[in-house]
Amino acid sequence: MNTLKKILGLVWMVLGPLTMTFLFLQAIDKVGLTHTDIERTNTILQWGIILFIFLPISLGLMIFGFYAWKGEYEQLPENSEGL
Repeated sequence: MNTLKKILGLVWMVLGPLTMTFLFLQAIDKVGLTHTDIERTNTILQWGIILFIFLPISLGLMIFGFYAWKGEYEQLPENSEGL
């Protein structure tokens, strides 16, 4: 199980930057497809909000993956006294 946690930790660390890269590329593509200034303004606002929300989620995935890969989750407490 600990090996699976470490492998998934690597997956999360890779998935965070890949997701943000994909979202940035999609934002650039969608903003470039708009024709009028009003559509462009709305699209920029929408994608700005999407990127603002998903950037901390992506960073959290990377941090969680780093700790899983490092082995911080190998020994979990069984009750509240173990904390």
